[in-house]
Amino acid sequence: MRRFGCLILLVAAIIAAVVAGNFLYGWNASGPHEFQRTIIIKSGSSLAMAAQTMESEGVIKSADAFLTRAKILGGSDPIKAGEFEIPARASNAQILNILQGGKTVQRLVTIPEGTPSIIVHEKLMAESFLTGEIPVPAEGSVLPDSYSFERGEPRAAVLLRMQKAMQDTIAELWPQRSINTVVKTPAEAITLAAIVEKETALARERTTVAGVYSNRIRRNMMLQADPTIIYPITKGKPLGRRIRQSEIADVNDYNTYAMVGLPKGPIANPGRASIEAVLNPAATDALYFVADGKGGHIFANTLQEHNRNVAKWYAIRRARGEM
Repeated sequence: MRRFGCLILLVAAIIAAVVAGNFLYGWNASGPHEFQRTIIIKSGSSLAMAAQTMESEGVIKSADAFLTRAKILGGSDPIKAGEFEIPARASNAQILNILQGGKTVQRLVTIPEGTPSIIVHEKLMAESFLTGEIPVPAEGSVLPDSYSFERGEPRAAVLLRMQKAMQDTIAELWPQRSINTVVKTPAEAITLAAIVEKETALARERTTVAGVYSNRIRRNMMLQADPTIIYPITKGKPLGRRIRQSEIADVNDYNTYAMVGLPKGPIANPGRASIEAVLNPAATDALYFVADGKGGHIFANTLQEHNRNVAKWYAIRRARGEM
């Protein structure tokens, strides 16, 4: 009898070991999905609800088995909501770690420096993973940068982050302004920075361009910035043709060829560097600049010198067949 009892105990121990081994194996074994999958765990989902979602998506074999093992072998941290990338053949243990870690899929929308608000609106509306409607944001209210967002996030929430970034940036930079800046308010700084942004794409030129416009404002001269002619026509989008004489002469709140001082508001969303340039312009005597044919500009202190530079630029354009 004693031998029989020992045999029973041995068999029971073996069975228990097999069951335990299978239980552990099932927790760490490769999952059924052959390729990386993306799953969405809705806000407020319990682990049971998440398990049902994963079973229906084919990421795990059994929601019940996953839950049983998770309660015994998994950590006690709560799962997060969001969009998660599940590697191919990920085990139950790996999947729970991913959901508890909360590292969701991050998507980016990029707003280049000098982008007008009408295009900011188009970019956000074109992001199919965002939800909801938004109006065209106020010009100059968005800080150009790359912004992350999650699948299903409201467009309004992303836009709010973009606008807060601009508010935070101007709040940081305004107290650091030079005594040589000509702008009197943060709003004026953004307005002039937008012109600087549209006039040069070269980082090394920004403070000099800002210096030129600062000099013209001090002398009560017209800014004569071509992008301010275009803005009322296209709201900042490319014109796609040469500016007409009638447009140069058109009197409106933006055309700096027909008015002295700053336009009524920004003509684009300027980046941080252009705002810094306006608040800390270069010390220069230049009052004019024109393209040099190499992607940059030639600066001049006098109109006579500027006219010679313009003649050189026209000669380059004629040689290229542009005139």
